[in-house]
Amino acid sequence: MTAAVDDGELVAAALACRRGERLVFCRLGFVLGAGGGLLLTGANGSGKSSLLRVLASLLAPAAGAVSWGGVPVDRDLAGYRARLHYVGHRDATKPAMRVRETLAFWSEMRRGDAARIDPALATMGLDGLGDWPCRWLSAGQRHRLALARLLAAPAPLWLLDEPTAALDADGEQRLLSAIRGHRAAGGRVVIATHQNLPLDGVDTLSLDDFAALARAEADPFAAGF
Repeated sequence: MTAAVDDGELVAAALACRRGERLVFCRLGFVLGAGGGLLLTGANGSGKSSLLRVLASLLAPAAGAVSWGGVPVDRDLAGYRARLHYVGHRDATKPAMRVRETLAFWSEMRRGDAARIDPALATMGLDGLGDWPCRWLSAGQRHRLALARLLAAPAPLWLLDEPTAALDADGEQRLLSAIRGHRAAGGRVVIATHQNLPLDGVDTLSLDDFAALARAEADPFAAGF
């Protein structure tokens, strides 16, 4: 389904994240190889979205490092960013732009193949809506359009923040099918979620544990016990 194969491992080593004066999490690590999946769980404020932003190189870690194939990603940020898709809470659609035009713009930015645009729309259940202005779309349809980027311009790593939010049952099944296809082709996915997603062979990382470590680090008295 995707040109996603990349043999190097994605490694997070002893990551810490600070937002303002607050240490959100610390001493966090994982390894994600080809075909791997990682679900990020935890309470609101535990750092799931912040971790995704660190992994997307949108937020610098307060400590630790992210590497791919043994090479720190900050040595070649442009090359690393070309290997990933990050889909956050904002759908980034322009109301006046048409659906197909929007996806073509995103695809061109990522040097994608224009022949993938209509199949990507169809996979996410947006076929027949390509000529609609984005202002006509519902919240769920706008989110489907954002997720269609994953298929229109393939990348080995998908970073998804609450990707089932605003999706109905059909949209969720389409997304899960796309994730399974991506992993079967050797791609990786990291998903922040509050849902119990039916994906086989994925690991789970609870951010609550690393948020608790951060609270202990910030409180010298608590850290001594």
